[in-house]
Amino acid sequence: MKLFNIDGGFYQFISRFYDLVKLNFLWLIGCIPIITIGASTTAAYSVALKMVDDEESYIARSFIREFKNNFKQGTVMGLIFTAATYALYLDYEINRVSEEGSVPLMIIGILSAFIYVSAMLYSFPLLARYENSIINTIQNSMEISRRYFGRTLLITGILVLEFAVFNFNAILQGIGLFFGGAFGIFTVAAFSKRIFQELEKEQ
Repeated sequence: MKLFNIDGGFYQFISRFYDLVKLNFLWLIGCIPIITIGASTTAAYSVALKMVDDEESYIARSFIREFKNNFKQGTVMGLIFTAATYALYLDYEINRVSEEGSVPLMIIGILSAFIYVSAMLYSFPLLARYENSIINTIQNSMEISRRYFGRTLLITGILVLEFAVFNFNAILQGIGLFFGGAFGIFTVAAFSKRIFQELEKEQ
């Protein structure tokens, strides 16, 4: 049956699943030092962007190469967004522990979260695909988020759904540990690559 042939749907599904498990493992290992989360994420996006169109077959080799190539910028960008994440968390905690909640803080938190998502969502895919400064990369991410607002909302919604599914129970949490991170990265990469290709055609 063609389903079980090397070009069949089942084989392709298993192959892609195995690639995501490998990528997820490499990404987690790269994130262990904490400070290298940005470099590891950039490397994972470099691989995932190629996986979208089956352009990459050597997952580990490609990941290690991109980790080295993007170590400096990826690490700095990771630290920037780690600080931004912590700032959002503090805003949430301050608003949560207040007796009646602070409306101004809540509004600031919502606006900050929107800016945060706009700035971060495409930054690592952009850094993985193009050579640019960190500031320009973040600005480009925000501009893409504005221009492709509908798709940005769709990506965000899908990521939230994936997070909810992988945290539904202990079994799904275990499954998510094996490939959940890479699955989310692949999701963003799939949408991002199509957007990048559209922008490249315009230029």
